[in-house]
Amino acid sequence: MNWLAALEPHLAILPVLLPLLAGAAMLLLGDGRRRLRSTLALLSVVAQLLAALALLADAGGMLPGSSADVITVYRLGGWDAPFGIVLVADRLAAVMLCVSALLALAAMVYAMARWDRLGAHFKPLFQFLLMGVNGAFLTGDLFNLFVFVEVLLAASYGLLLHGSGAPRVKAGLHYLVVNLVASLLFLIGAALIYGIVGTLNMADIARRLPALAAGDRALFDAGAAVLGIAFLTKAGAWPLNFWLTDAYGAAAAPVAAMFSILTKVGVYAVLRLGSLWAVAGAPAPFGGSWLFGIGLATLLFGCGGMLTAQQPQRMAGYCVIVSAGTLLAALGFGGAALAGPALFYLASSVPATGALFMLAEMIERSRSFGANVLAVSFDTFGVDDPLDPERPDDVVGTVIPAAMAFLGLGFISCALLVAGVPPLSGFIAKFSILAGALAGPAPLTPVILLMVAILLSGLVGVLALSRMGMRIFWGTEARMAPRLRPLEAGPVAFLVMLCVALTVGAGPVANYLNATGAALAAPQAYIDAVLAPGGH
Repeated sequence: MNWLAALEPHLAILPVLLPLLAGAAMLLLGDGRRRLRSTLALLSVVAQLLAALALLADAGGMLPGSSADVITVYRLGGWDAPFGIVLVADRLAAVMLCVSALLALAAMVYAMARWDRLGAHFKPLFQFLLMGVNGAFLTGDLFNLFVFVEVLLAASYGLLLHGSGAPRVKAGLHYLVVNLVASLLFLIGAALIYGIVGTLNMADIARRLPALAAGDRALFDAGAAVLGIAFLTKAGAWPLNFWLTDAYGAAAAPVAAMFSILTKVGVYAVLRLGSLWAVAGAPAPFGGSWLFGIGLATLLFGCGGMLTAQQPQRMAGYCVIVSAGTLLAALGFGGAALAGPALFYLASSVPATGALFMLAEMIERSRSFGANVLAVSFDTFGVDDPLDPERPDDVVGTVIPAAMAFLGLGFISCALLVAGVPPLSGFIAKFSILAGALAGPAPLTPVILLMVAILLSGLVGVLALSRMGMRIFWGTEARMAPRLRPLEAGPVAFLVMLCVALTVGAGPVANYLNATGAALAAPQAYIDAVLAPGGH
């Protein structure tokens, strides 16, 4: 066990280091070593999950010799903040790392069935995407947040274009342009903040913020507003989310499933900065009525999109928007006070929407047209090469018993989770948000608005998903019996069972997440831990 003790101080850097090394190694191996690359990719994701679980246990004081609310600060090169680069693993970062790693494990296994072969460098790009996502959750300063976001975006550009087809290229170009503009706004906002405060370390900004003069505070708020626009664009907030459904709907199924966590990077940034900057009054749109209004508008827009969506992929995209709107509305209503219930909702909605994207592709495969298009794609990219034991005529996979029954049960489960219908975790999450709102001292009008919006989203989700389910499984359109591989059915079942596990273990999970919200409501511990001298 000595090696475990030696590894523990370096846990915070492993979620960044592991995908970086795995992605670089896979690039060196080349496409000819497909089996070895697949093994390396899977081992990397499993190792990241183990590291995230260890950080989760450490932050909650569940490891031997640790106390509650441990905040691990990893100082690269031994340089103290605010001058050095720091990675910070607290409860919130650990929760986000776990959600990301669990989704990544399911998406990677699903992709290994066939989707990773529809183009070059899928597995390295997937690892670099994880590196950017994990780094964004762990970094302690705005500049490196920008760097990690750009890393994940660069990888997402390649993954979105993975495969063939004009719609995918068109949606990919829109996605690229929108995110480049958002990145430019990110730089402008960060530059304005640095010019006023003189630092980009998030904890140091929070320490200096109360001492700003009135004129400097106005300029800081302007920089924060520009920065907030960038984050809300990446979070899929209305009216900046016009690109999302086209991009996510056109992406390959495992890529779209993994993209379910990308909007949560923007939500995480809003929550993290809103919590730290609340010591001197969080500027718009990092809290208060602005964020609450944006969340409600996003939620209503997503509901409208769900009612009009005709394809399962676009329906899943609007479910992502509804999820983002619910989170932003909850955080805008109660800030860190509702962070615990909001994080419970996030932990439920991300696996549910990820599973829905995978199900959407398998459902479309039951249409003869969809299966033919998939076969043409495999012929185009040479899946029948000598190194691949699979044949292109086996493109629709291996028969599993009662495939349509599995798809139907999976679709019903995802519909219940997304709509927040009892008894699954989606209902528990929404109920917790509403209970927290009613228990607080907020005025009656915002409480009613939040309640109506969340209940309406549930009703719309039930209506829209039920209508689509009836059209798919009981409609008059001719469908052939799909042939699914266990590697494709397994990840969907895994994500659904994760949500079932959240339901069964709702008490301990909610306690942990409520403690996370309490820590965010008292950010001084985070500030002190980051700015304290010494450490790794």
